[in-house]
Amino acid sequence: MDLFNRVNKHFSANIELTTQTIPSLSPAIVQAGEMMATCLQQQHKILVCGNGGSAAQSQHFSSELLNRFEKERRGLPAIALTTDSSALTSIANDYVFEKIFSRQVEALGQSNDILLALSTSGHSPNVFKAIEVAHNQNMFVVLLSGRDGGNITTLLKKNDVEIRVPTQSTARIQEVHLLVIHCLCDIIDQILF
Repeated sequence: MDLFNRVNKHFSANIELTTQTIPSLSPAIVQAGEMMATCLQQQHKILVCGNGGSAAQSQHFSSELLNRFEKERRGLPAIALTTDSSALTSIANDYVFEKIFSRQVEALGQSNDILLALSTSGHSPNVFKAIEVAHNQNMFVVLLSGRDGGNITTLLKKNDVEIRVPTQSTARIQEVHLLVIHCLCDIIDQILF
């Protein structure tokens, strides 16, 4: 087994996918970034959710806003719905796992807030329910998805934005999602500061 060759293949696959998706993803990234900046300018907040690696990326995004990205600035209101173990486990225990995000969106989300939802497969039931509740709360949705977008895309409205990474590889989707998150943070900083 040539491990150096395997590592090179991972880097090459990442570079190839990232390069191929620049023209198709850039307009949606800019649209989402501008929408987020407007949301924050109007004193609203961004709620973020996802499972597994997407949960970690949810936390990464909210920490970049709450603390800072690349420039010194005031903190911005963003809440990762993946971090409160007491809330997550009580909701999953008292109701069902599918409601772990939607109950939080119901409690914390307000009209004109944004839900940033991450799902590499597009079939995460708890993310699906969170989007349903976000729409009931008159919130906007930015969806970071992969593959064919999955059944979650059926929920999106015309003012929502989907940023879809068109590959089957979960690892590659998550790598591009991280780059998208950094682009969104940069756009927010450029517009607001």
